Amino acid sequence: MNLPDPCKQMLQNFKNIAVVSLSTVGSRLLGLLRDILIFAALGASLWNSAFILAFTLPNLFRRLLGEGALSSAIVPVFSDVLEREGRRGAFRFFNQVLARLLLALVIIISLGMLLMAWAAGGDFLPGRWSMGAELAVWLMPYMLFICLAAIISAGLNLVGRFAVAASTPILLNLAMIGALVAGLCLDLDAARLVYWLCGGVLFGGLLQLLLPAIDLMRQGWRPRLESEGGAALSELWQLFLPGLMGAAILQINILISRLLAYSLDESAVSVLYLASRLMELPLGVFTIAVATVFFPLLAKALSNHDETAFSAAFLKGLRLVVGISLPAGIGLFVLGEPIIELLFFWGAFEQADVLATVPLLAIYGLGLPFYSAATFATRGLHASKDMRTPVRVAAYCLLINLFFGLLLMQFWDAAGLAAANVLAAFAQSWLLWRTLSSERPAISYRALRPALFKVLLAGVSMGLFCAFACSFMAGFELNDKLSAALSVTVCVPGGVIVYFTLLYLLRFEELATLKAMLLNYMRRR
Repeated sequence: MNLPDPCKQMLQNFKNIAVVSLSTVGSRLLGLLRDILIFAALGASLWNSAFILAFTLPNLFRRLLGEGALSSAIVPVFSDVLEREGRRGAFRFFNQVLARLLLALVIIISLGMLLMAWAAGGDFLPGRWSMGAELAVWLMPYMLFICLAAIISAGLNLVGRFAVAASTPILLNLAMIGALVAGLCLDLDAARLVYWLCGGVLFGGLLQLLLPAIDLMRQGWRPRLESEGGAALSELWQLFLPGLMGAAILQINILISRLLAYSLDESAVSVLYLASRLMELPLGVFTIAVATVFFPLLAKALSNHDETAFSAAFLKGLRLVVGISLPAGIGLFVLGEPIIELLFFWGAFEQADVLATVPLLAIYGLGLPFYSAATFATRGLHASKDMRTPVRVAAYCLLINLFFGLLLMQFWDAAGLAAANVLAAFAQSWLLWRTLSSERPAISYRALRPALFKVLLAGVSMGLFCAFACSFMAGFELNDKLSAALSVTVCVPGGVIVYFTLLYLLRFEELATLKAMLLNYMRRR
């Protein structure tokens, strides 16, 4: 059957969306399984905390020089060069970027490994910090693989190749899971098992680099050291610097929180990481999905100079974000203990670790609506081509997080650090909202208040239902694991039914839109 070209293009777009979506879901599920296995093997031990802290360093630069600022900057420039000069010219520009990135990475990694090796071998650091520095030496080379892989994957996407690029995170998770399982089969102790885990990270990073590189070479790319520059590189540099500043502030914020947690005790980093990962799951699945759908609508409205349409679309999107994130946050607050017990109460992760993680997850659950609102408001400012305000606000919030983190950790330990993160998220969402509403009176708290009241009423009712159901099921004489499984199995679908039934009765205006988005989302899967 011969289809018109627009229909063929539409079908291809849906195919690409399906490929990326399925790969993302697979990666997240494997990432959750990976974390479950790691915590089952290492618990909330010093070795696990040291590994998490050491792994933060290459991930920081990955966000800066790989899939974050640089990847975002190279996409429009590469696309323009591809349009003007074809694949040969685009790949020449691509090699120019890779050559400079490779040089920067070699310098950074070499200096980083020397610094960490010096810190690990010295007598001036406590044993806990020396352990983290030693693991960082092993994990630093991962930065080279993942940063280059991110740029090559961006190049693949721009030439219409999505499958391999989207599946590369799965390779890292599989490599780490494989290394961990092999180490457990050999009955290795925690001290040796964590080095096997580092080996899995390096092998996974190498796979993440090789497979996209081979696929891009099939499209005509040949890796060459290109020393010459050009106008395209200058344009890339202008786009890269603002994005680098914003990404750097965010990643430094994460690093500061983990460094402060590492200074508390041997388990603080582990439990703080676990709580934040569970909070990021609904943030990544739902909030990012809404922001992705509404971003082109916001940008199109402003390109047409239609402020009314922009305000209407922004409020609609924000109501959806609040309508999803607030009940999800309440769910984490109420059901934190059974969720953690069901997923992570295995092996070396003991009941004491569960109890240490529960209050952190509750705090992050309360902060989830603020994280979500800040994410969506940032997209609104980006649609307005305002790149400076999110960076400036992120810098303010970095200081807030540092100040309150140092203060509150003196009283509440790791819970104080989680509370500082949430306070910074609240400040970020408020400052971004203030910027948007000051320029557009239609975007105001008054316009959001009716929807917020309905969502809050339905969410609190859902939380009370879940709390009552958990209390009722606690009366059954079951072990911790079965009790947790029963609570989650009953409360999650029951809470969803209660919440959406109340939204329907309260006539929440975005309910139909949310239903349509969910149905469309499921069809794409």
